[in-house]
Amino acid sequence: GYNPSDLDKKEVAEKTLKQFFETAPSLNPNRNQITGNICGVRVEEITEPLMREIRCLDKLVDELAKGKELSSILR
Repeated sequence: GYNPSDLDKKEVAEKTLKQFFETAPSLNPNRNQITGNICGVRVEEITEPLMREIRCLDKLVDELAKGKELSSILR
């Protein structure tokens, strides 16, 4: 839900991860389709909501950095 100019703002940069997700304008409704391992942990097995959001973001960034298409990540 954040746009690139929002992410450059000091207010966003100074937020905790909890605040970042709580104040996000919107979250992708398909984010729960992200599966796989990140740092040795299966994303779909994480039960704590904030940690799951953080790990989904980690996985998304890792996969996009590898050149994968967003549609293949949200499987």
